[in-house]
Amino acid sequence: MVVCFVSYTGSHTELGFLVFEPPRNGPTVWEIGVPDRSAAEFFVPEPEPTYINKLYKNLPKDWYRQYGLWERYSKLFPVTDVNFTIGVHDYSKDWYFAQVTRSGAIKFQATNWRINFDLQEVDSSGNYTFRMALAAAFDSKVEIMFNYPYDRQPVYITERVGTDNGIARHGIHGLHWIYAVNVPPNVLRKGPNWFILRQAHAMGPFNGVMYDYLRLEGPPKKAR
Repeated sequence: MVVCFVSYTGSHTELGFLVFEPPRNGPTVWEIGVPDRSAAEFFVPEPEPTYINKLYKNLPKDWYRQYGLWERYSKLFPVTDVNFTIGVHDYSKDWYFAQVTRSGAIKFQATNWRINFDLQEVDSSGNYTFRMALAAAFDSKVEIMFNYPYDRQPVYITERVGTDNGIARHGIHGLHWIYAVNVPPNVLRKGPNWFILRQAHAMGPFNGVMYDYLRLEGPPKKAR
């Protein structure tokens, strides 16, 4: 809640209380991260010894300021990508702070991050909502798939987004992007489910996104 004022030359207008209500369609099924426009809560690796800046060596919360962390992803995930299971993994240890490209035999490769979760039941009364907030992006395109293998058509593709260069400039946030994607109940199933987040634009080491917050919401609850 914020008290707002508008001032013009010779005048002063009080607008009263303005209340921001975060968008929400239904109850939370699961969430990853903290909605604070930053990726600081996620896993930031220890930097390469050859690149280390001694100023931040003993400050793990500031490791994102170290040089070359985009290269660390390929070494920590040389073959497979982030595979995160709700209720099992800890996003501060198991969710890399930036979804960047992988360097390998092919110069740069797209990366596919997987989110696994179980549903006790599927509520068919309406659409679920998948909310994806990006803390930063640089020339990236995120493709979202629900219970699909990689060779199937994504249900949602972002435009090419981001020019803030936070990854290359040792930042932890940039311009904020928010997406809400409808998830029809017929693409979900009772028991194991998975979402795929594919960062598909892979032309260089800095193509990538930093996630701020991810949340799956159930269908809207009808008023009684």
